[in-house]
Amino acid sequence: MAAATQAGSGPTTLTFLGATGAVTGSKYLLTVGERRILVDAGLFQGERELRRRNWADFAVPPDTLTDILLTHAHLDHCGYLPALVKAGFQGPIWCTAATVRLAEIVLRDAAYLQERDALDAAEGGWSRHRPPMPLYDTRDVERTLPLLTAVDYDRDLDLGDGCYARYTRAGHILGSASVRVETPSSTVLFSGDLGRHDHPVLRPREVPPGAAYVLIETTYGDREHPEPRNLPHEGLADVIRRTVQRGGSVLVPAFAVDRTEVVLKVLADMRRHDRIPRVPIVVNSPMALAALAVYRDLPDELRGDLDLKDLLGDVREIRTAEESRTYTLSRHESSIIISSSGMATGGRVLHHLERMLPDPRNAVVLTGYQAAGTRGRALVEGATRLKMHGQYVGVKAEILQDSEFSVHADASDLIDWLRDLHPAPATVFCVHGEPDPATALAARIERELGLAAVVPALDEVVVLGAGAGGGAATRPAATDTPRSAAPPPTSPTTESSGPVGVASISCGGIPIGGVHVETDLRPRQQDDRTIVLEGTITIRLDPA
Repeated sequence: MAAATQAGSGPTTLTFLGATGAVTGSKYLLTVGERRILVDAGLFQGERELRRRNWADFAVPPDTLTDILLTHAHLDHCGYLPALVKAGFQGPIWCTAATVRLAEIVLRDAAYLQERDALDAAEGGWSRHRPPMPLYDTRDVERTLPLLTAVDYDRDLDLGDGCYARYTRAGHILGSASVRVETPSSTVLFSGDLGRHDHPVLRPREVPPGAAYVLIETTYGDREHPEPRNLPHEGLADVIRRTVQRGGSVLVPAFAVDRTEVVLKVLADMRRHDRIPRVPIVVNSPMALAALAVYRDLPDELRGDLDLKDLLGDVREIRTAEESRTYTLSRHESSIIISSSGMATGGRVLHHLERMLPDPRNAVVLTGYQAAGTRGRALVEGATRLKMHGQYVGVKAEILQDSEFSVHADASDLIDWLRDLHPAPATVFCVHGEPDPATALAARIERELGLAAVVPALDEVVVLGAGAGGGAATRPAATDTPRSAAPPPTSPTTESSGPVGVASISCGGIPIGGVHVETDLRPRQQDDRTIVLEGTITIRLDPA
């Protein structure tokens, strides 16, 4: 018991290791004494400077991580897991049952693509590395998969040492969750990627218990999703009609998990109402087809009015690499082709783009957010040439971005989610967004909700106190069988007015084992732009 108490004692610190100033590479490290809990382990995509971080040494030795909590199975949240395992991580990876199924598909595909891209780069000579190597391979993935451990929604998970986690439906993709973590000294809620108030395929998101600190995604923090003036997705329907009329095909780069299902539903609805001609619909993505099977297996997580048979209909499924090569290179009738990845960062969609972009009869429809530095972003911004497999390809095809497809919450959805939290947080960290959306949402949170909102910096470390939004004593009654005999958490004895930034837990080279913050600060609005905190702060440091 003494060892457990020591392991979970001391302040709770939070380190922002990804998805800060960007929408990729989600990683947040909670440290409580000797416990190191990582929330999400996403791969950096897009800008080269961010992608280089995938290859850098991790912030702490991976074998010192005790747990990983996964919010969902998108690559920018789970794609770094095999790299951590390769570097020594051996602990449990907690996630919902659906996320276990989908992460298996996503990670195997990621390893396969990295291995293939490294081989293609070696043969094509376009890599500066000799020889080009994958970040991880299929062996690393197969060592990772047994660590994935399923948890239920809405039940407390006892992590030991007075730490608990609770998963709540986030309504973004199948299995997605917001995760509330409680430590002996604080509580923090990670929104994960939040869905819109009404998902076209899934059960709606739910409201988790509040926490002293909240990390909220800000992908669309500065904008609202467009409401269709007349018929939904009319831009897409119009492009399909005109493209077919001129003898071309429509390529839809789509994320293999969830986006493909949503696109198929929209196309099925359009066909049913005779809004588009009845041309072949082709899904050329083994990962998307595998994900579809998971959706079929979990009907209780889907909308009650959804029939997957309507989505699939007479869809042509292309599974093998040989089938894909044959189809891509052949002349075929006008078709609607769905292929991943959704931002055109890799996968079979690149071969379709190489073939289709130079032909003005064709069209490419982008169906969601396109991160900076991706080929999808370049197309949205009007690129006339696109580099793939070491060569530039001219862009003559028609390009459309259909923003109605996004299943990320928009700014009003995010405000509504925060408003519903009880108790309200002391501090909100705006993450998983580019600088402008994150800053805009932080300002709106303070203006409309009266909450302190911060846009943290990459690699920033903050100390989490009890806060004003509920400490350990506010934890809902545990309903899971505890994993360990750790005692229930106790209420913290000190309070903090908010997070305190620190560079490291040491002072003058002396290791610090505890930080106690006491304050009687009172806010006073000096003018429209300035809030003054008046009072005293006492910080007591306990040597380790």
